[in-house]
Amino acid sequence: MASSTVTEQDVRHLRRAVELAGNARGSTSPNPLVGAVIVKDGRTIGEGFHARAGEPHAERIALGACEEDPAGATLYVSLEPCCHEGRTPPCTDAIVAAGIGRVVVASDDPTEKAAGRGLGILRDEGIAVEVMDGEIAEAARLLNQPFRKHAHTGRPLVIFKSAMTLDGKVATRSGDSQWISGESSRARAHRWRAECDAVAVGIHTATQDDPLLTARIEGVDRQPRRVVFDSEASLPLDSQLVTSAAEVPVILVCSRAAKRTATDALRNAGVEVIVTTGENEAARVCSALDELGARDVQSLLLEGGPHLAGVFLEAGEIDEARMFVAPLFAGGREARAAIEGEGVERIDDAVRAVDVDVERIDDDVLITARLREW
Repeated sequence: MASSTVTEQDVRHLRRAVELAGNARGSTSPNPLVGAVIVKDGRTIGEGFHARAGEPHAERIALGACEEDPAGATLYVSLEPCCHEGRTPPCTDAIVAAGIGRVVVASDDPTEKAAGRGLGILRDEGIAVEVMDGEIAEAARLLNQPFRKHAHTGRPLVIFKSAMTLDGKVATRSGDSQWISGESSRARAHRWRAECDAVAVGIHTATQDDPLLTARIEGVDRQPRRVVFDSEASLPLDSQLVTSAAEVPVILVCSRAAKRTATDALRNAGVEVIVTTGENEAARVCSALDELGARDVQSLLLEGGPHLAGVFLEAGEIDEARMFVAPLFAGGREARAAIEGEGVERIDDAVRAVDVDVERIDDDVLITARLREW
């Protein structure tokens, strides 16, 4: 912990703040997930979380929910309070005006407009400030990985999702892949779509499966933008993606090799076209991520196929992998693996996850592997 004055009660209240923040998963982008708890004389007198962009921040919600005067109370917040004027007023102003005596923060805000400034303002106003480290700080950071990566790099967090057989195949030799994972696993994947800013596939997947790439579950606040990596801009105009572009945005990522007639036709059909630069596919993926980040895409669910996944891996742009393993064997030398490309020559050069979690979902096993932390 950051200070000897931090107690186990502080950790408990911060855990509650992090728990509250998670209630708005998928609804706040491009803002972070934030939860807040206000405690006075050992009792929680107010709590809240930031529900969606443009609405009041967690600190103001918690202050508004207070059952009594919060003067002298301790504010527990999962992320450093903001001190800048955006779509809502600075939270530091509200904290000072309420007479809060102490603020305990689980994690920093890495954005240039924040990065410790809010905490400095609070200290200048005579408010005691504690910044946590350890497990609760990590939990708070992990909650906002998309926000944090975007702040550090300008690019979205890339989550690679795939479903494979026990022998590592994502499709048979004929290309059939529906359905490897079970119904519950597919429902989980739809929830991930709802939580991400965008979902991406390659042109082979787009033409082979003709997917909608929408989140088709109950309680979805917004649909992700659909992104197709298609170097020659060959996405059919009668595909489900193009014909639904007016309802849910579609972004096509192509190279300079794409014909002007093809890109113009897609734009006229309502598709946004991004022309990437770079000497190879990996460089063009990085260029695309820069462009997507500039459009406030902070999280990208990469759903395939194997060629595109291989390019992202070679570009060093897979931050997390979520792999469903089904109790099936497909066999076949020509059946496709989850990730293709050149690969490494030695196991010592393989990308190693920094953290792994395993979960049983009906007959499937979900392996979540985090490759880096932001």
